[in-house]
Amino acid sequence: MEEIIQTTQPFALTIAGLDPSGGAGLLADIKTFEHNGVYGLGVCSALTMQTGARFLGVEWVPLDQIIAQVKPLLQTYPVACCKIGIVQDVYTLSSLVHQLLQWQPDIRIVLDPVLKATAGFSFHGILQWEAWKQVFEAIYLLTPNYEEAKLLTGYNTGEEAAAVMAQCCHVLLKGGHHPLQAGVDTLYSPSPQKILPGTAAVTAKHGSGCVLSAAVTANLARQQSLLTACTNAKAYTEKFLSSNASPLGFHAPLNYSIS
Repeated sequence: MEEIIQTTQPFALTIAGLDPSGGAGLLADIKTFEHNGVYGLGVCSALTMQTGARFLGVEWVPLDQIIAQVKPLLQTYPVACCKIGIVQDVYTLSSLVHQLLQWQPDIRIVLDPVLKATAGFSFHGILQWEAWKQVFEAIYLLTPNYEEAKLLTGYNTGEEAAAVMAQCCHVLLKGGHHPLQAGVDTLYSPSPQKILPGTAAVTAKHGSGCVLSAAVTANLARQQSLLTACTNAKAYTEKFLSSNASPLGFHAPLNYSIS
């Protein structure tokens, strides 16, 4: 039977881990897509055991099974943008990215390089810059936080690290872990730098990085410019962060976007 494809909303794909709490990963991405006017398709890259405050373990989905999930989606739906979250290692990530581009050369990939869970669990061992660099050269946007940027490059500051990575792809340096300018995000495109101010009236949330990168992906799928997509995603994420005082945030309808 021929499948009828809806055309009222653009499609976006997330490849991410399944967080049973719904605060991060696959479930958070789908919620974010939905509230930002995009139909979300989801592929599982890892099964995690966690709550909003505790990370207990992970079982990785093998590359061939990830690809088996992705292939029929790209063959069926007009997916222009894809967000990638946690995968087992940089080599799996590289193979996945290049397979996506082989199937769909114009797909814009947003990579949220999750190196540690909020609870402190580390997803990667020794980071190898050359391997990561090959990935960055193939994607559209990278969304590291301050500490992730330093770990990925070995530089002493997030700003130095972002400037180097921006020679490979666009970089949205998240400010949640910035020692001096907490909450201020900077877009390296690669230049000039665009500052996206934050607000102090927020509460830290499990999965906030996932929400931000998914919101950017959704906005790009809606054909917003990169700066507008990042600015609107920042506004959405701050609504999420200020939604309540618990580690798990509420998602709200989109009613504050910048045209």
